[in-house]
Amino acid sequence: MPSKDVRILLQAAVPTAAVGAIGAVVSGVVAGGKGAVGALVATLVVILFMGVGLYVLQRVAASLPHLFQAMGLMLYTTQLLVLFVFVAVFKDTTLFHPKAFAITLVAATLAWIGAQARAQLKAKILYVEPESSKGDKPEKTGHSS
Repeated sequence: MPSKDVRILLQAAVPTAAVGAIGAVVSGVVAGGKGAVGALVATLVVILFMGVGLYVLQRVAASLPHLFQAMGLMLYTTQLLVLFVFVAVFKDTTLFHPKAFAITLVAATLAWIGAQARAQLKAKILYVEPESSKGDKPEKTGHSS
């Protein structure tokens, strides 16, 4: 994974983990130990899902840049739907407090999306390939036909 991708991943994961830690403390105070566990599980689920999604999206951008926007929209929609499925599946669990899980899941997801958007805006990623100083044609990336 290139360093700019790792930087974006960290800039999204750290605020999400902070929101999850706050959620765990608040849930622990309000709902006890099961609330804290629910908040921690939700935070881990968000970081895992969104992190894998970011990795997949960066791979698609490198190999199939013409599919990047469509893949991004499909990926985020799928991630949000799967997260809602997680909430529905665990709504009656006794392993942790389901409301703490759901609230922290939503808060951590919003934190990830906001932090990733901010990181992407600050990354200054070129959207065109600059010409080399020798006048050579720029290298093509992706698959050639």
